[in-house]
Formats: sequence, C-alpha cells, structure tokens
Amino acid sequence: MNITLRFHGRLNDFLPRSRRAVAFAQSVDGAPAIKDTLESVGVPHPEIERVVVNGAPVDMAYIAQPDDICEIYPPRQPIDFYRAAFAELRPTFVADVHLGRLAAYLRMLGFDTVYSSVDLADPLLADIAYRDQRILLTRDLGLLKRKIVRFGYFVRETAPLRQLAEIVERYDLLHYGMQALRCTNCNGALEAVAKDEIAPQMTAQTLRYYDEFRRCTACGKVYWRGSHHEKIERFVDGLRGG
Repeated sequence: MNITLRFHGRLNDFLPRSRRAVAFAQSVDGAPAIKDTLESVGVPHPEIERVVVNGAPVDMAYIAQPDDICEIYPPRQPIDFYRAAFAELRPTFVADVHLGRLAAYLRMLGFDTVYSSVDLADPLLADIAYRDQRILLTRDLGLLKRKIVRFGYFVRETAPLRQLAEIVERYDLLHYGMQALRCTNCNGALEAVAKDEIAPQMTAQTLRYYDEFRRCTACGKVYWRGSHHEKIERFVDGLRGG
C-alpha cells in the first residue's frame, strides 16, 4: 500500500532534497508501526514529537492504513519536551565515542555528561540513556533509532565548538547557568581545595599566577582558571550576545 508523508522543520535534515518540505508517496509492506515506516526513510524517532494522520494525532505504535496522509513534526521546544517527561531541572547527557570534545565542553559548563573514549556498544549507550533519563547525543543514526531511546539528538555539526553551540541552543542551556563543577576527564563532581593542599602537584608557574583550585572527587584531577576555561567563557559570552 501507499501512504503520503510530509516532514516539517529540522526533520528535513534527514531527507534527500527532493523530499524536503513536500508531501511524497511512500510504499509500505506488511503492517509495520508508523515508527518503523518513518525510520525507514531516514528520520530517527527521538527527533519526532508529533505525528498527525488524516488530521488526528497518533502514537508511534500506530499501524498505517492505505492512503493515510501523515504530517510529522519535530519538538517546538526540545527542552520542554524533555522536562515534561522527566521533570528534570537540569538536563543530563550521554555522548557516543565520536563526540569526546563536545562531552568535555558540556562537562566544563557543568552539565553531567557520560562519555567514554572506549567505543561502548550501541545497546549499552541506549540503555544508559533510558535508565538514567539522559539525552543521547550521537552522530550514529542507527544508535538513535534504537527502540528504547526516547530522548536523543543527531548532532549535525562536525567542529566541536559548533557542536557545543548547537546543543546549547537546542536545549536552552544558557538558561541553567554555567557552573564549572564537572571534571572534563571523568565527569566527577569538583570541590574547592586549599592551594597549599595541592601545591606539591602544581608547577611553580601555576602556583604563582593562580590562587583558586578545584579537585575532582572521583579521579583527583586538579583544575584552575587557565586559558582554556577563559576561551570557553568568551565563547559562552558570544552565545549570550547572539
């Protein structure tokens, strides 16, 4: 049978140009859920908020009928979509192996972000997102299409700072304030530590120019306000300025 599909907004990023923002016919074999039909044309279900069939909203388990007309929409405000489900005041993330620098930047801004440089298996990443109520960030469409992934996002940009700007905008992260309270190395919480306590670990130059330090409660890494942190602050100031 044939049905008609039309995708709206950023969902068109996943389609060939000839199918973007236009209605097109799609052949359907058997009786798959609408989720499977939409993903078969390239659009992962976590990027979809609403499916309307013949003028009425349906869920992802809906079984398409001959000549259905389907309109598919992305979230208008992705962070509100997330909050409505989890009542989470501050979003948390899990990032795949391709997004290490983005994960470090998110941690630097104070956002709890699970990441491992070891290529974790897709089922494990999907399970972490589901179990811990995290937003899955990935460059792998196959991972994003896993059934248990409810909240996820395909990162469009390839340069890490542009990726950060993309995520900050999509999830309105400036709203939460930037708190340098996460270890970029392991995601552990940071706590203030006295200068004399960590002095044996520091170079003389670092001790000469810096007086405030934080230490990771998990791995013990020590942090201070160096040039890289200042670079991120300038970047965030730029985002605030539009």
